[in-house]
Amino acid sequence: MMRDRWPLLLILACYLLVGILFAAQVPDWQAPDEPAHYNYVRQLANGRLPIITEGDYDQAYLETITGARFSPEYSVEEIEYEDWQPPLYYLLLTPIFLITNGSLLALRLTSVLLGVGIIVLAYHIARLLLPEAKWVAWSTAVFVAFIPQHVAMLASVNNDSLSELLIALLLYLTLRWITQSGIRKLDEDRRWLVGLGIVLGLGFLTKATVYLMAPVLTVVILWQFWGNWQRLFQAAVLLFAPAFMLGAIWWVRNVAVYGGLDVLGTAAHNAVVVGQPRTIDWINLYGLDGTIQRFFQTTFNSFWGQFGWMAVPMRAEVYWLLLGLCGAAVLGLLFSRFTVNQIPIQFRSKLPVLILWLVFLLTLTIHVGYNVTFVQHQGRYLFPALIPISLGISLGLGTWLLLVEKPFRRERPLLVNLLPLAIGAAFILLDIFALFRFILPSLKL
Repeated sequence: MMRDRWPLLLILACYLLVGILFAAQVPDWQAPDEPAHYNYVRQLANGRLPIITEGDYDQAYLETITGARFSPEYSVEEIEYEDWQPPLYYLLLTPIFLITNGSLLALRLTSVLLGVGIIVLAYHIARLLLPEAKWVAWSTAVFVAFIPQHVAMLASVNNDSLSELLIALLLYLTLRWITQSGIRKLDEDRRWLVGLGIVLGLGFLTKATVYLMAPVLTVVILWQFWGNWQRLFQAAVLLFAPAFMLGAIWWVRNVAVYGGLDVLGTAAHNAVVVGQPRTIDWINLYGLDGTIQRFFQTTFNSFWGQFGWMAVPMRAEVYWLLLGLCGAAVLGLLFSRFTVNQIPIQFRSKLPVLILWLVFLLTLTIHVGYNVTFVQHQGRYLFPALIPISLGISLGLGTWLLLVEKPFRRERPLLVNLLPLAIGAAFILLDIFALFRFILPSLKL
């Protein structure tokens, strides 16, 4: 048993070392929106639940302060445009803030620890779907742990860490429920559905990105209970009643504070962030083709690593290598049918694959939809689907190694078991290189 666990433990240990290094070394506030997230926690620690108001966002001041690398003569206390966000992540950090007297490093390290849960769940999701292919689970965990931009975000104060953790937990619980063997009893279904509803409700209290799991879970219960209308109705109530009861705590508050039907606070947010670049302005400036080209290029680059407030890219050669890696993975997935004996039935059944695709496509749709109005070409907005993406890349790359080994007819493939080690070593080196070669020279005062 320990022999099966040590690769994951090694991945987690390396992740913690790299994550702590980023948290300690990246200059204060040099992560997207970090001052605004920090100030949310500060307000809670002072006994006030934040409300987004006019003046919380000042585009000109943000450009000045980021251009000055957050020099101490510029205050960050008035940067509060994340005050519209749900409170769960910030409530989690408030005791840490109070105990450490507002230490930014302590809050960053708390987010690093949340990342451990994401990596563990990514590993177990892959093991659940492909139990006979441990290399897929190890490789999936490696990608989730060491993509440079993901490390940088997990080592900052940002509610993405908790929202990703809850999405990963919902994915794992859902897949475990639908892939368990034998005929399920009604009482067992009830426990699973209520548990999923509670986690989904916690997601409603964390960040709007978790909402994408609501339609995914709707598809799951329709698939599971279609034709049995009584069970379908019971499942919907058991799942969504606790979720909406928890979510309503926040929604009712927003309606009371912001008025109208602004249950998420998005209208109040959009009214405050005046001056944020809008897509229509970019189309007028660069043309439609130029805007689309910038969208794809910046999204790709910043998915892998474009640091600070999107001002510190890596070298072009790094992105070309990563593009080649993605191309090889996509082609590998197309050829994966030639490795049918390596892929267990859980992964070839339709519903688990549909769930993974839905998470990816909904995440992509939200990213594209937001960029129809605002210019936010940040690849980190695809991280809610990072587990399906990492699993797909791992399976695609591994397929090539399985095809190479196929003529030798080994009982246990060798090369694919070396894939996680090779990818892990390469990305850890890239993380360290990015930190000391790109981030610190560009952002340190």
